[in-house]
Amino acid sequence: MPDNTQKALAIFLSGKNCAQAVLTAFSEELEFDNDFALALSSGFGGGMGRLQETCGAVTGAFMVLGIYNSRKYADNNERKEHTYAMIQEFNKQFVAIHKTSNCRLLLGIDLKTDEGQQMMRDKNLSELVCEKCISDSVKILEEFIKYILPLSIVS
Repeated sequence: MPDNTQKALAIFLSGKNCAQAVLTAFSEELEFDNDFALALSSGFGGGMGRLQETCGAVTGAFMVLGIYNSRKYADNNERKEHTYAMIQEFNKQFVAIHKTSNCRLLLGIDLKTDEGQQMMRDKNLSELVCEKCISDSVKILEEFIKYILPLSIVS
């Protein structure tokens, strides 16, 4: 069975966006509907609908943390507080690696223009930047889930 990083990269290379790749890589492990996850995260690529704000690999990770905590904590307030804290720590670790979680700054191009999309292809930024962001997001998530807060499904 491939690890979550391999799964996420395979999903991304199949044509899904970075948020979809990160989120759905965890669908089996966290027992959530893959098709719904693909639909939910479909607008988060390109820094949220190509707005180039928060990186899709990061927003996909934020969704994983929300699902993880929804399964772990029955009380909504507890769930929110743990999710917020984990998102803040995730972002801190991601920014420590990449210096930012902003898609525009990560790529250095404007995806809303034809020229920017051409540069994305010409400079091979999907492989050089996006795949690295996806891999790092999955690795940070795996550390959180495996070592920080072991999952105990709420009954």
